[in-house]
Amino acid sequence: MKADLHIHSNYSDGSFSVEELLQMASKKGLTHVSLVDHDTVRGIEPAQIAGKKYGITVIPGIEISAYDFSRNRKVHILGYAFDKEATQIKRLCNPLLSRRHENSLWQIHQLQKNYFDIEFIEVAKKAMTSGVIYKQHIMEALVDEPFNTHYYKKLYKKLFKGNGICARDIEYVDAISAVRAIKADNGYAVLAHPGQLDSYDLIPELVKNGLDGIESNHIAHTAEDRKRVAQYANEYSLFQTGGSDFHGRYGCQVEIGEQLSPTQLFELVLTNSYNI
Repeated sequence: MKADLHIHSNYSDGSFSVEELLQMASKKGLTHVSLVDHDTVRGIEPAQIAGKKYGITVIPGIEISAYDFSRNRKVHILGYAFDKEATQIKRLCNPLLSRRHENSLWQIHQLQKNYFDIEFIEVAKKAMTSGVIYKQHIMEALVDEPFNTHYYKKLYKKLFKGNGICARDIEYVDAISAVRAIKADNGYAVLAHPGQLDSYDLIPELVKNGLDGIESNHIAHTAEDRKRVAQYANEYSLFQTGGSDFHGRYGCQVEIGEQLSPTQLFELVLTNSYNI
């Protein structure tokens, strides 16, 4: 098996459609992928349909934008192989999507007030598939350069960080609630890239609430991060996952399949019945 379990599509903050992503995955020789769009499961069924066309198994997935309120830091929680209805996940994430969209509308208004050449209709076109405007859609309406260029990063930092005119964040969901929602929908809960967000300290609490795994292979992880993940996985009997965290032109310069997943998740999935 050759799997990339961390891919984003234009159903959230990725720049490619599910059809394009599955075509890329096929060219890379992947056998399994998971679409883990931020806070939405809308792209799973289209991805599974495309997966059948290209002979690739698409495991249901999501990346929930959560928060560790006791330590005041962002935490991302991945969910895999949950029920098709995803009732509890949707109940938790749909208000989050609404808050994100409303905040993005406010950010567009701030840009217009400050004489930036940006029109709501143009941003909305870029977010047509997702139905929710992300910062990546706003940035694409402002600049032609992709995420990894110096000009893009400089402008993004100026506008959305520190005292920038768009520097207002949304209220995220509690990380423990994210794990519980995934478990309530009979899925597997995985802590995403703890090295990138420095979320190691939360692992014992998440384990008590049902955490199943930790993401090890990720573009932001160093060799030391992978070693640390392995230590936590061994201590708490957690499986390890991995993936490219591919966003297309909206993310870091990485290709689908550049980071692959260990096989522990599949050993669980293949011995437990669930709808793929």
